[in-house]
Amino acid sequence: MNTKQTASRTTPLLELHDAHKSFGNTPVLNGISFSVNKGEVLAIIGPSGGGKSTLLRCCTLLETLDNGTLRYGDIAVCKETDSGAQYTSKAELHKARGHFGLVFQNYNLFPHYTVLKNITDAPIRVQKLSREQAEKEAKDLLAKMGLDGKENMVPNELSGGQCQRVAIARALALKPDVLFFDEPTSALDPELTQEVLRVIRQLATEHMTMVIVTHEMAFAREVADRVIFMDSGTIIEEGPAHEVITQPKEQRTRAFLNKHA
Repeated sequence: MNTKQTASRTTPLLELHDAHKSFGNTPVLNGISFSVNKGEVLAIIGPSGGGKSTLLRCCTLLETLDNGTLRYGDIAVCKETDSGAQYTSKAELHKARGHFGLVFQNYNLFPHYTVLKNITDAPIRVQKLSREQAEKEAKDLLAKMGLDGKENMVPNELSGGQCQRVAIARALALKPDVLFFDEPTSALDPELTQEVLRVIRQLATEHMTMVIVTHEMAFAREVADRVIFMDSGTIIEEGPAHEVITQPKEQRTRAFLNKHA
């Protein structure tokens, strides 16, 4: 069980309330609400097709909500109205994007960029960091990821686990408040999975605020402060990670964990 409780528990970094999202006539999110505090690790578990990835895509502005409210700190990204979700201005959305990073399950690295350029491109272009500073910080991150000496390689010269660690470094380079992971190990074999989980464990010990969609139950129990179990676009159960995974209250949670734990 993860017992770290040293982080501030005052103003949530992320707040989502009564979120709804459909694709055509198919509802995918049905009134999802949760918040994430500074330094907290939230794991989201549940069956495929339950809405987990769509939830992350809405939180990271890759999809828009049909209705509901979303806030990052003091930025009201969207609010609920009678006619649906009303999003804020482009300038405020740009500011909101600076609050989070996203690590995809399939890395989404630029295949023709070197590892170093993959990590430094956004800090230089978006945050206007000097090339010298961006490269120094990128090399520090690569060392932290156990990727010393890989900066001039391109993604197809790396293993899947190495690519995913580059993707984590790229997300961290923008210094986000919240880091989202969408099934970060689903494309990896067991040995490479452990490489990536080791990095995420280290980030948790450093009180990095994270929201992790994962199918690794033992990892979620160990690293997360809280777990949300989602099915059919709704939150079925939520609570401390150890309690939800080892002593779930809801039958649907128990049935899922009996198959996946």
